[in-house]
Amino acid sequence: MSGRDQTSGFNRPRLVVKRVLAKPQYEGDGAVVRRSIGRIELKSLDPFLLLDEFTVSAPAGFPDHPHRGFETVTYMLQGAFTHQDFGGHKGTIRTGDVQWMTAGRGIVHSEMPVEEGTQRGLQLWINLSSKDKMIEPRYQDLLHEDIKKAEKDGVEVRVIAGESMGVQSPVYTRTPTMYLDFTLRPGAQLQQSIPESWNSFVYIIEGEGLFGSINSSPVTAHHVLVLGPGDGLSVWNKSAKLLRFCLGAGGWG
Repeated sequence: MSGRDQTSGFNRPRLVVKRVLAKPQYEGDGAVVRRSIGRIELKSLDPFLLLDEFTVSAPAGFPDHPHRGFETVTYMLQGAFTHQDFGGHKGTIRTGDVQWMTAGRGIVHSEMPVEEGTQRGLQLWINLSSKDKMIEPRYQDLLHEDIKKAEKDGVEVRVIAGESMGVQSPVYTRTPTMYLDFTLRPGAQLQQSIPESWNSFVYIIEGEGLFGSINSSPVTAHHVLVLGPGDGLSVWNKSAKLLRFCLGAGGWG
């Protein structure tokens, strides 16, 4: 390919090189997760160690369990979770809120549903570099109203980490990371730049879309898509329903 790709607007558009359907499995105490990154078909995607879409109804949940050497990012799509750790930190995140926890040298905590009905969300694990693995644990909590948003031409983005559509997240990422929640209305198209040296993925929450190439096959909810090398991703919603997905990207420089 010579010059800029006229369809995508990128010199080297990222294409889908692997897709995996996240199938339900039990985790914790009666909770159900759809694991995409971290399952046999996709053991890791450096620096990402795991991605779960969790569905929990009380009394199920995630009782005391340890983490060490990485970060966990919990993004509530529906309902509310209360987090409590052995150091006395306690807090509740609700629909649209994010908790960015740096486990560092180690932490033992629990994550349990607060409300009746179904609690649903995403949890992403991000590896820490060797120099950061033994730092003190810390938290960054983002309320729904504090997550910056932008909207244009039928595309809405919530910027959890990184930058999109001229909007930047206040979250400090020890491992350089982009984490964006996109919603595309029917007929909308997205073009999102991604640093060329970073690995990247898409997780589809709702609807179906064309990713990477307008000639690709539509991909539906609960699939994770590993993106190949390039400088950006193009997405098209050719369906009659909303398309919602998260784009994650990260690297070490």
